Order: sequence, then structure tokens, then C-alpha cells
Amino acid sequence: MLRRRHVNMKTVKELDGFPKVPEPYVDKTAVGGTFSIFTICTIAYLIIAETSYYLDSRLQFKFEPDTDIDEKLKINIDITVAMPCGRIGADVFDSTNQNMIGQDTLEQEDTWWELTKEQRSHFEALKHMNSYLREEYHAIHELLWKSNQVTLYSEMPKRTHQPSYAPNACRIHGSLNVNKVAGNFHITAGKSLSIPRGHIHISAFMTDRDYNFTHRINKFSFGGPSPGIVHPLEGDEKIADNNMILYQYFVEVVPTDIQTLLSTSKTYQYSVKDHQRPINHQKGSHGNPGIFFKYDMSALKIKVTQQRDTVCQFLVKLCATVGGIFTTSGLVKSIVQSFWYIIYCKFLTTKENKSDQKYSIPPINSNYQMSGIINLLDVSAPQNVDIMFKPQ
Repeated sequence: MLRRRHVNMKTVKELDGFPKVPEPYVDKTAVGGTFSIFTICTIAYLIIAETSYYLDSRLQFKFEPDTDIDEKLKINIDITVAMPCGRIGADVFDSTNQNMIGQDTLEQEDTWWELTKEQRSHFEALKHMNSYLREEYHAIHELLWKSNQVTLYSEMPKRTHQPSYAPNACRIHGSLNVNKVAGNFHITAGKSLSIPRGHIHISAFMTDRDYNFTHRINKFSFGGPSPGIVHPLEGDEKIADNNMILYQYFVEVVPTDIQTLLSTSKTYQYSVKDHQRPINHQKGSHGNPGIFFKYDMSALKIKVTQQRDTVCQFLVKLCATVGGIFTTSGLVKSIVQSFWYIIYCKFLTTKENKSDQKYSIPPINSNYQMSGIINLLDVSAPQNVDIMFKPQ
């Protein structure tokens, strides 16, 4: 037979594995509440900042020797020269005295030097963008690499209408695969003719007034397209104030391997210095007028790697941040509260006691005796006291 047992709720409460702090033991102060709000806001801000830092990746740069010496170097060219195509020629010679123009021929097409309104607007935007990237390169190249955005601008728009006069310029464009050594790409007057020890440019029936190497560089890059690579020469335009002008560009090419979370690519960066001088044989300034790009390869390459912390590292940093802020705020709160109690007890309490002492208590007369009150000091004790003990 089952009997109903009386359940003691006090016993059940004592079995709670997570005892609560009794309400009288909780010290509620203004200092503690202020620090609690400040701690909660700080922890929330640091959690958001740490999460954003985890989601954002970092780029690590490292220099390594370039051992890929047998690879070919791709040069992308799109240049417009203010001379007809029949009067100029383009060649590439490297340090091994090999003429690379015979293997990959650049396209030449007659065009007009003056641009249309749409083309001029596009070229000015290209010039402004490249100028901005050259100035703010270290601040924006990481964003471009992470975004995997290959091109920032489109190709130059086609000419909608043709002028009434004959073409007065030549557009030279295409890609060349050359040896990965120092070389010289140049555009000068006359068509080139190869000879056993080099080459010559035949510019017969041309006078000094026929030379005009005013040029516009629409594209000049090495390797394939890659996000974050700035091409300093693109958007450059030189107006010749003299017919016999020698333009020289000294280019230092640096191989670059980019490995991001989205893609892996091999490309090339380069720095450039330009120089120009007039050709005047009578004054001792000798040379051939034209446009010369003298490039050289760097022995080191740059390896760019995109890195991010693991999930375990992120959780450890997050817990350490929250725990450190919580502990530090508790210590600071205890120190501030202790100083507050010391100041309160030493200064504020003393002032209150002094203000209480201002109220004087009137002296009590010893002869004064209120009616109805017995003075125990004046009561006389009896002479005899009889004490009787009764047995239990």
C-alpha cells in the first residue's frame, strides 16, 4: 500500500546546484551600476570589432628569388603616335640581340590623333584614375586584390564618326611574348630591317618637319590582367613641342605571385622613370628621335598571400577579450568604490557630525525632580531582611 509522503520544499531548494545570491547580500550602488553599463557597452563594441577583424583578411608580402627564368614575358601595348603608319616602325630587341617582333607582330592601323568627346572623356578618366592610384597605391591596392576586380575601367569607345581629312596618326597595339631578360621596345621613324648584328630603320625621303612623336599611351602592362596592379604608364600623353624629340622610359619589372582566397595569379608590377630631350646634332645632342621603352627584370619576385585566422584562434581571442574586460572593470570598480568610501567617511561624515554638534543640549539641574518620578538614589534600604527557604 502506497502512502503519500509530505514533500518538504525547503529540502528541494537546498538541492539547487546553482544557488542564488540572497537579496540582502547584493550591494547596489551607483558606482557599480555605472561600471556595469560601461562594461557591457565596451564588451559589445570589442565583440563587433573582433568579428570584423576576423572576417577581414590580411595580405602578407614576401620577397623570393625569381627562379622562373625560362618563362616568357608578355608585353601588352596600345600606343597612338601622331604620325602615319607608313612612316614609323616598332621593334623589340633584348639583351641577347634577338629581334622578337618577328615572332609576334603588332597590329598597326591608321587613325586620327584628335579624339571624339566620348573618347576624350574616357581617356581623361583613365588618366585621373591612374594618377590617383599612383598617389594612394599603398592604401587601395589591398582592397583591389581582395575584391578580385580585374579591371577598373572599360575599353576606349569606338569612334562614331570619321573626320573629313585623311588619317594623321597610327595606333600600334597587341601583345608580345619576349624573353625574360632586359630589352628595348622602341617606336621610331622608318620601317625596320634586320641585319646580322642588329637592325636598322630606313627613313628615306623624310625631312625634320615630318617627325612628330607626340604619343598617347592607352595600355602598357606586363603579364596577364590582375586585380590591384597599377600601370603607371597608362593614361600618359606627351605633346612634342619640337619635331626631333627623344622620349625614353626606363622600366623596372618585378614578378608578382598573388594568392588570395578566391584566385591565384602570376603577374608583373613595374616602376618607371621617363626622360625626354631634343635631338640637335649641332649642339652635341645626338641620337635617334623616337619613343624608347628600356625594361629590365628584377632578380627578386614578390609573393602576396592572403591570410585569415582560424575559428579556434578567433574564439580564443574573443573569450580572452571578454574575460579581460570583465575582470579589469571589476578591479577598477572596487578601487573607485574604496576611494569613494574613504572620501565619504573622512570628509562628508565629519562635516555632518560638526553640523550636528551645533545643537546644544541644556544642562540638567541635579535638584530638579519631576513630579511622579521616584529617585532611586534617595530610597533608603531596610534595616533587616528576612530570607526564608522553603523545601521543594
